[in-house]
Amino acid sequence: MASTSPGYGITIRVEGAPELQPVALITSVITGAGATITALDVVESLLEKVVIDVTCDTLDADHAQEINAALTAHAGLTVRKVSDRTFLLHLGGKLEVQSKVPLKTRDDLSRAYTPGVARICQAIVEDPSDVRRLTMKRNTVAVVTDGSAVLGLGNIGPAAALPVMEGKAALFKRFADVDAWPVCLDTQDVDEIVRTVQLIAPVYGGINLEDISAPRCFEIEERLRELLDIPVFHDDQHGTAIVVLAALTNSLKLVNKKMGEITIVMSGAGAAGTAISRLLTKSGAEKIVAFDIDGCVTPGFKGTISDAMKGADVFIGVSAPNVLKESDVASMAKGSIVFALANPDPEIDPVIARKYATVVATGRSDQPNQINNVLAFPGIFRGLLDANAHKITDELLIAAAEAIASCVSSSQLNASFIVPSVFDSQVVSKVAAAVKKSV
Repeated sequence: MASTSPGYGITIRVEGAPELQPVALITSVITGAGATITALDVVESLLEKVVIDVTCDTLDADHAQEINAALTAHAGLTVRKVSDRTFLLHLGGKLEVQSKVPLKTRDDLSRAYTPGVARICQAIVEDPSDVRRLTMKRNTVAVVTDGSAVLGLGNIGPAAALPVMEGKAALFKRFADVDAWPVCLDTQDVDEIVRTVQLIAPVYGGINLEDISAPRCFEIEERLRELLDIPVFHDDQHGTAIVVLAALTNSLKLVNKKMGEITIVMSGAGAAGTAISRLLTKSGAEKIVAFDIDGCVTPGFKGTISDAMKGADVFIGVSAPNVLKESDVASMAKGSIVFALANPDPEIDPVIARKYATVVATGRSDQPNQINNVLAFPGIFRGLLDANAHKITDELLIAAAEAIASCVSSSQLNASFIVPSVFDSQVVSKVAAAVKKSV
């Protein structure tokens, strides 16, 4: 059963006559319609009317409209206003620029800008490495996209992708104190993207590629890594792979199985699926049977995904909703593990999967065991920037996954807790330390 979400939270201002007991009436109507009330305030109470602000989480935009209609349909209630809390949060964007230095006097201006700043420019001319020491470069990341593969939305273009990139930049700052900035490019030409990023690279200490469709993302990353002297990280590939490896490492402990002995079935052979397969193989996995929209892509295997699921130990989905049937999960080996990561709707309903699988994970924040890239990328870039790193290796990615897995102690580890909370303060520090050690 679907759950209500703060992502579809609304605040409704409703007016009713006091004799109708409007607080109780509104509460009954909203909960009866399946929403979750999170706050209720009486903002005005007079003899002839009571005005109430009620905040609730709904299932989706249509459900929010249903709540509004249910209240409006009641003869004793008048809906004055409905506010979408997610849209309110985005008014004016989620980012701003703030100066780190005081600019209150002429002396301040003389040092921060002209004439004093010319001395800093000249110092960088004389020693180009000073750009890291004397500018924002050492703590700044570009979040680069062309808007071609955004979340579950697809090719929506650079302008529509900007809210996601703003959010990514906000996460960088919140979790690792990294100053990140959206760079949304109005082109989907590989050569133009590569050249543009190369031209803006002097400002940044690292490049985070985001939501660029496969297979172009592979070529863009490869070429930029060859051209630039700063690390280039495609989060949809490597961030996802790191967290999947961390989650699988801990899950295997629970079911007492070893990486080299298990059979893994994968749904999705795009950017994330390819990176997951590569990292799992580097970590000892020997049998991975992968499928894309056209069928099996693993040489030597004949059959459907249902055939592959029979006796399999692990399923990892980074593809599309409802790829699996209940019977597919039921046919897996004892102590099975299901990572159904398609967002927002997974490859199989996690409630159904839990009837048979020992461990179930999704990409959703309203389910246990969320495979969330925010466990990886802030700490990775914190470590890369601190170490003045130039390249990213598979060994570094594996070390990051091991660090994430280690944040769940043996006493904490259970079927509903295989990865740490994104708010666990030790995650970024452990991942950053592992990255610096691996550089």
